[in-house]
Amino acid sequence: MNPKNENTNPSHQATSEKQKAALELFKKKQRKSVDIKALFDGIIAKNTTSLSQAITLIESNQQNHNEKAQQLIEKCLPYANKSVRIGITGVPGVGKSTFIEALGELLINLGKKVAVLAIDPSSTISKGSILGDKTRMEQLVRSKNAYIRPSPAGTSLGGVAQKTRESVVLCEAAGFDIIIIETVGVGQSETAVHSMVDFFLLLKLAGAGDELQGIKRGIIEMADSIVINKADGDNKLRAKEAKNQFQKALHLLPINQNKWQPQVLTCSAIQKEGIDEVWTLIAKYIDMTQQNGYFYANRQHQNKYWLLQTIEEQLKKRFFEHPKVKKELPVQIEDVLQHKTTPFAAARYLLELNDNS
Repeated sequence: MNPKNENTNPSHQATSEKQKAALELFKKKQRKSVDIKALFDGIIAKNTTSLSQAITLIESNQQNHNEKAQQLIEKCLPYANKSVRIGITGVPGVGKSTFIEALGELLINLGKKVAVLAIDPSSTISKGSILGDKTRMEQLVRSKNAYIRPSPAGTSLGGVAQKTRESVVLCEAAGFDIIIIETVGVGQSETAVHSMVDFFLLLKLAGAGDELQGIKRGIIEMADSIVINKADGDNKLRAKEAKNQFQKALHLLPINQNKWQPQVLTCSAIQKEGIDEVWTLIAKYIDMTQQNGYFYANRQHQNKYWLLQTIEEQLKKRFFEHPKVKKELPVQIEDVLQHKTTPFAAARYLLELNDNS
């Protein structure tokens, strides 16, 4: 018997090659099909579809996409810097999504347009991301004056922070008055978010056992306000006690350059109680810092910070992508593990490889 084998049939091979060629041509056209002018016009026209496409372009790791993304950002810059940027952090389970939804609905009722940029945790095992904010903020996502965009944190916090900051520019150009940046509340993401917002809010839970311990952490010093969430039912008394503890501790901290004394509030996001007081406090802070000039000076300081951070990130990326470094790095690691050299000597050798080529 000599059964017919389609894989060895010349006609089928030719068809397969044609399909591959057509797929490559399609991919090539897609890579070239990014129309910066159309995206820009859509963003300025407040089209959220164009905004989403633009942020996807920013998040791409393709070199040609990066170049086009920078072109788009530069076109949007004259239309940016007109929003209030609010950073919100807190440990998982503190109710960040519920709180942001309640705050967002309040702001929309006040005539504001709200964009939420959420940096979600990525799994170090599967590299997957939760990206669940759109499902958690069911009411807010339905509003035409709200925009929610989750972004996976990935393995490079600096990279995602840079992309988030660039996304802020696009959201501002699209006419959003309030930009809320949510961080996962673990690791160093708070520092990155703090460096790109005007007001930094820390959500806490009463009775979680870390009221006094939390004072030791640097994040407390970054907070412009601490809000005790879930202050409802049997938890009201504990929330009040936690508020008093934090307020006393905050008074021990030196006054910041902005001359603002951080305050502690309580709220119940799920019952939408105390949310208006939180916004009143934020508005008071923005007004005061704009009056004393800190608001604008802080944004200038942030621009300088991100310039230096981006240079550092790019230098690090180029170093590890250098062919000689990629080849020698495993060798040097093994030598260090075998005590044939020191980490400092190995690092110096690799840096010299990079410098001399």
